[in-house]
Amino acid sequence: MAESVYKIIELVGTSETSWEDAAKNAVEKASKSLRDLRVAEISELDMKVENGKVTAYRSRVKLSFKYGGGE
Repeated sequence: MAESVYKIIELVGTSETSWEDAAKNAVEKASKSLRDLRVAEISELDMKVENGKVTAYRSRVKLSFKYGGGE
């Protein structure tokens, strides 16, 4: 088995409906420009509040992908 190296980045996804959708949005957007996504870990959840009402959900996602620098 060949050895592999993975890079981890942190993204913040947003949604007007849920934390789950916010995390999903972050991963799906990243998948358009990154290859070999491996693991997404939710590291933090928060909400945007305006005039006493929740207007957006935000999920901070740590996303790992296979690093292929210089191959």
